[in-house]
Amino acid sequence: MKSSSSSSSSSMAIFIIITILFININLPTTFSISSNNYNNINKNVTLYGDATFTTNTTTNTTSISLTKQQFSSFGASFYTFPLRFLDSKTNSCFSFFTHFTFTITPVSDPGEGLSFLITSNVGSFNQEIGHLGLPELRLSSQDSFFAAEFDTKFDPFVNDINGNHVGIDVDSYSSLVSVDGYSKGVNFSSGKKIHAWIEYKNLGKLINVWISYSSDKPQDPAISAKIDLSTRMKEFMYVGFVAANGQVSALHVLDTWRFKIFESDFFSPEMVPDGLTVIIEDCMICNPERSGNSDVDDYKRNSIRSSGVNKRLLTVICVTVTILLCFFAAVVGIVIWKPSWNPAGRGKKKNLGLMLRIEAKKGPIKLSLSDIMSATNGFSKSRIIGKGASATVYKGILSDDQVVAVKRFHHVNRLDILTPFTNEFATMSRGLRHKNLVKLLGWCCENNELVLVYEFVPNGSLDKILFASNVVLAWEQRMSIIRGIASCLSYLHEECDVQIIHRDVKSCNVMLDSDFTSKLGDLGLAEVYNHGSKSNPRKSTLPGGTMGYLAPEYVYQGVPTVKSDVYSFGVVLLEVMSGRRAVHEGGLQLVELVWTLWEIGRLTEAADAKLKGKCSRKDIERVLKVGLWCTHPDSIKRPTAKEVVLMLTQELPVPGLPAKKPNIELRVNDQGDDKLESPWGTPKTHFGND
Repeated sequence: MKSSSSSSSSSMAIFIIITILFININLPTTFSISSNNYNNINKNVTLYGDATFTTNTTTNTTSISLTKQQFSSFGASFYTFPLRFLDSKTNSCFSFFTHFTFTITPVSDPGEGLSFLITSNVGSFNQEIGHLGLPELRLSSQDSFFAAEFDTKFDPFVNDINGNHVGIDVDSYSSLVSVDGYSKGVNFSSGKKIHAWIEYKNLGKLINVWISYSSDKPQDPAISAKIDLSTRMKEFMYVGFVAANGQVSALHVLDTWRFKIFESDFFSPEMVPDGLTVIIEDCMICNPERSGNSDVDDYKRNSIRSSGVNKRLLTVICVTVTILLCFFAAVVGIVIWKPSWNPAGRGKKKNLGLMLRIEAKKGPIKLSLSDIMSATNGFSKSRIIGKGASATVYKGILSDDQVVAVKRFHHVNRLDILTPFTNEFATMSRGLRHKNLVKLLGWCCENNELVLVYEFVPNGSLDKILFASNVVLAWEQRMSIIRGIASCLSYLHEECDVQIIHRDVKSCNVMLDSDFTSKLGDLGLAEVYNHGSKSNPRKSTLPGGTMGYLAPEYVYQGVPTVKSDVYSFGVVLLEVMSGRRAVHEGGLQLVELVWTLWEIGRLTEAADAKLKGKCSRKDIERVLKVGLWCTHPDSIKRPTAKEVVLMLTQELPVPGLPAKKPNIELRVNDQGDDKLESPWGTPKTHFGND
């Protein structure tokens, strides 16, 4: 029996090895919208404005009409899922290549033209006349875009060279570089099918664009320009096309489109010749069409030029990686498949294997929709344990002793759910580890379902426990809860390899474990910054979060900082201590109430009546003072999260508060720099009544 088991395990291991090698070699990041399957295209492409799918009954192929033959028509089509373009750790942009065909057929005069667009925000199209539908430009915006425009209208206000040119735009309507289409033998508004090829090579920071009526790519590019996109790209971006008619009418049709991402910095530049690209698979592409791509193959053949020494070095590296993969696959094969030969364990084979994979892996793993459906009993209503603005949370059971929380994002509006899903996934996938942070186990992005799988926290959210009439939280439990939240914020703000600002700290986003250990969750609004980096300045945005928890300067300026997180934490602390909600019925804010009680000398009356006789008046006053310092109107006077932890553990004294709540004139901090001089935690810390 042992021999049979060993032989079968070896066979399975060999099968896995072959599969892994096949996937790594033959399934790079690529997709195509040229298809005779309407449903496949419809699933992977999202349309905006006047864009529609059209089917050629003669060839039975599907195209996309971006505009209609009418005045002021605007349309856009984007690959539904965001793609990873930037390695945030190295700040290196991935290389990419695309080939597409399009036609522009004017009714009388040409429209404005068509653009290939990579953007961080698909909800900011500018439909005003003269802008080709490109994203809106706002001085305060943190959005970014790259576009290759095929412009058919001369606009001197954006420095157009003529009414038939191709240009490269980066965060601007004025092209960084442009070339006359006629000089390349192409009239964009001729009604003829036009081929365009665009590639970006990160090693050389080089953009190349080719245009032709022929399917054969010209030898020389129409545009070749040095542009460093690593300073412009966000980590996740959307890819697609926009077109606009302006004051005339024209039909802009996208016939075929193929796209591929490469990683050009897998090896250092010294180890490989210029232009070598290494294919990677982007985990955020869930349903790519796995088909051959002669254009990309041609691109690879033209890109890889290596000396004999570099080829040998590359061969050695590939062989080494293959051996390591084989060893790892063999171990995984034995671990996963061996239980299947135990008759007693056959009934639990699938769930046990899934549980082992989740527990053994250091980061979140991709799960199939069938796994998710099985765990939640088909998203049964009886499994719902929470519901928010963007998602519903289900209790999932992967095995007899593996319970998880399954966060299923709503389908109300894909633009609304993609941003929090992508943001939360990208932030949590950084390997964050803290006992007071909810742990992300896995994710699923399949058949239009966006799902995140977290560890299950038995006692649910803090607000449900805190405001329940039949539950009494002891003093020690309340202190443990607020210390845990503060410790987690200190970790996110100062102890990670990057600085993470949560932006949505509130009681319903704090989970309580079986022993009432607090765990902060929901990083859908979080923003990530490099510590001390000036290359990624903070700009004002529409404030994210919940009223009642938002710092006044954040509401006014729209610039999130660690101090705005501390303010939100202060509100949660006051909720925990008072048993009152952040905003009372009638609109009275808890922060204002507690400050008022302090001013009239009755601060301890803010404490929850359930605490009466359970702790000393001195302890209550001390913790409430910490809450008021956290919600101080002047962000500079607020402590850091780390200092809050020290005050709550009494390792740092709580200074005296001003007699009245200060009336602060909000200051604009253009740099968004929250590392301003502060007296907190220094040997000379003496706070007066200022």
